[in-house]
Amino acid sequence: MTLSMYQASTPVFIRGLKNLAEILRKAEADADARKIEHSVFIQSRLAPDMFPLARQVQIATDGVKGCAARLAGIEIPSYEDTESTFAELHARIAKTIAFLESVPASQIDGTEEKTITFKTRNTERHFLGLPYLTTFVLPNFYFHSVTVYLILRHNGVQLGKMDFLGNSE
Repeated sequence: MTLSMYQASTPVFIRGLKNLAEILRKAEADADARKIEHSVFIQSRLAPDMFPLARQVQIATDGVKGCAARLAGIEIPSYEDTESTFAELHARIAKTIAFLESVPASQIDGTEEKTITFKTRNTERHFLGLPYLTTFVLPNFYFHSVTVYLILRHNGVQLGKMDFLGNSE
């Protein structure tokens, strides 16, 4: 059995986003139980030079929607990056999942050798499809997702490894 580009991307992204949403739900409930303003968690960061939780969610969702769109050869949806509440972060995650679900597997499969070029703040990046997915998008997605988890753990939210990994479906 072979693993397709679609199987290695979209279902993985959707599962990770659902786990991220559940982690945010637990954080919101924890903040309410401990009478902590939600903004404390949403603006928290692990180090002074790191982005706060809200930006980590924005980057995680940007990465996966950008990946699906670039591989499929379609326009990347643009989001405002103004989320400042749990409800807004949940809406962003849901919107990203809906976008991912709208991209057919047939548009992503077979893109292992597709040339992917995009600009970052300081440079232009060039990849082939498979290394773009496996060495750039997936590590970035996990980095920003786990950073959300760690910010919340650092702030005392009772989360464990299985919250990050999710159920085994």
